[in-house]
Amino acid sequence: MRFLLDTHTLLWWVDDDLQLSTQARNLIGDAENDCYVSLVSAWEMAIKCATGKLKLAVSVQRYCQEHLPANDFQLLPIDLGHATLVETLPLHHRDPFDRLLIAQAWQEGLTLVSSDTAFDAYGITRVW
Repeated sequence: MRFLLDTHTLLWWVDDDLQLSTQARNLIGDAENDCYVSLVSAWEMAIKCATGKLKLAVSVQRYCQEHLPANDFQLLPIDLGHATLVETLPLHHRDPFDRLLIAQAWQEGLTLVSSDTAFDAYGITRVW
């Protein structure tokens, strides 16, 4: 299966945080599954680091350069289709990062791994 990790899912996986659900941990850890991390997650982490809402031991760039390959995660770029699909999404969720993740999951046919139940209003598949 193909999964798109929400930003908190990535962070909790890397930190081996107990907030990560058992199901999410098993899906991400299954070598048969393909896991993607959106470029929007790097953008979100960079903004949160800049505003002091997130603390990382290294820069976001280095964090991604180290942890994505180490965990066999693929970086999902943002393309014009992803960005413009956001325009057509209903406003169930106003967070711009999450709205782009929703658009990417929908357009790419990816299952979103997230604890955020607000994603469910968009008809995409979410697991936690």
